[in-house]
Amino acid sequence: MFLIVAKYLIPKGYRGMAVFPFVVVKYGFDKTNETFVNHEKIHLKQQLEMLILPFFIWYFFEYLIRLIQYKNKDLAYRNISFEREAYTNEADRNYLKNRSFFHFLKYITLK
Repeated sequence: MFLIVAKYLIPKGYRGMAVFPFVVVKYGFDKTNETFVNHEKIHLKQQLEMLILPFFIWYFFEYLIRLIQYKNKDLAYRNISFEREAYTNEADRNYLKNRSFFHFLKYITLK
């Protein structure tokens, strides 16, 4: 993992993003935020197990489905299965050591 601070690469309203093998953060102080970095590491693991490009295709289409479902871009984003897994487990520093393969599928159910 390469951790990079690049304020202008991050879309407005977000603090960071993972694009294997990089984690790009908007603010330098987030490099030391263990919970935030763990969240992004979860996304790197998801990307790896899906062979990277299919992850982004799935992410985009699931976002569109959630946008139709919730009619709210923030709710749609927070309910993407990849995000639900990352937000739920970001505080657990051992999560990636114990995580099963394709575990994000557990979070795909509709709310």
